[in-house]
Amino acid sequence: MGRAEEMAMARLFFYGSLRDPEMVSIVLGRRLGQRSLLAARAVGFATRRLGGEAYPLLVPVAGAEAEGVVLTDASPEDLRRLEFFEEAEYGLAPISVVTAEGSVEAQFFRATEKTPATSLPWDYAYWCAHDRKVAIEAAIELMEFYGRLPVADIDTVWPAIMVRAHQRARAQDGQRGALHTGFDRGDVALSHRRTVNAGFLSHEALTLQHRRFDGAWSEPLHRSLLRWGDAVTLLPYDPVRDRVLLIEQFRPGAYGRGDPTPWCIEVVAGRVETAEASEAAARREAMEEAGLAIGRIAEIGSYYSSPGLCAEHMTAFVGEADLAGDGGIHGSSEEGEDIRTMVMSREDAMRAVAQNAVNTGPALISLLWLEANIERLRAEWTGAS
Repeated sequence: MGRAEEMAMARLFFYGSLRDPEMVSIVLGRRLGQRSLLAARAVGFATRRLGGEAYPLLVPVAGAEAEGVVLTDASPEDLRRLEFFEEAEYGLAPISVVTAEGSVEAQFFRATEKTPATSLPWDYAYWCAHDRKVAIEAAIELMEFYGRLPVADIDTVWPAIMVRAHQRARAQDGQRGALHTGFDRGDVALSHRRTVNAGFLSHEALTLQHRRFDGAWSEPLHRSLLRWGDAVTLLPYDPVRDRVLLIEQFRPGAYGRGDPTPWCIEVVAGRVETAEASEAAARREAMEEAGLAIGRIAEIGSYYSSPGLCAEHMTAFVGEADLAGDGGIHGSSEEGEDIRTMVMSREDAMRAVAQNAVNTGPALISLLWLEANIERLRAEWTGAS
């Protein structure tokens, strides 16, 4: 890259998320010196939100001042990493900024013409409070592709990166259950992590050790990890008719195992998209997979579906639905879904459970929970005692 090679050291003005020292360290792949970032302001400029996104743009505004920081010691390698991080939507341009040491000449990442600004201000304090956690997680994964993925291909993996970033951010808010020991993430030592493949699904190879219950450390363990985001399940239930809705669809996992009938009996399920709340995701999936509008909703609980291999965390619901019909064929053609919905009495559904005809964990969990809580739930949803 010609521009990067020509500059031994450069000053760069950051006005958005790169004002955060941790974010800069992640992008640059190195620790910053004590005076690497200096407070600065760009006179005659303001930060605005990029149209439809939470990203900032620096735009000329008379009488305004945009707060930021100056990276004083950007190397050619730093510039290459930053240009990868900013993708093709921002390009370097000169700017004069004011620091405590006076006015200095620097460069900043100016948005290209295809990234229009809005009139909405972009606020760093708001970003720190609301968006920082996800942005940090997304940057960590994105920069793992540096040197392996062309900038032009970032858009193909970015949606999945954001789904997984929201997943990791949600996980940080989790609480230790009453049955857990005192162990936490500090009792795990990760020595190596390599992304084998990433797209909709991320496959990672890990080498780690963890604290044993006898107080010693385990031997180094080599493990594979699959990540594709968090998920929700929903069992539609009609409290007036005492009926439930189950679905049937082809599943490659059952096929790969060699099952002679690789169609599975399930409940409504799907992935939680980016900042979507779990309940909202469950309602959306019920409409997409079964054509159902859900009324009241009850949370069954949340759990890891297969924690020895994958990071998927599921939240299960039972949702109030009008199940007067007999079911039908549903699913998104864009996602290749071919889903048969089946409406049946709760009694018939429990008979199917007893006959081992329900062959997926979320469906079993949901039906057994419903059976255990049926009197309370019907009383709450119908007023019947």
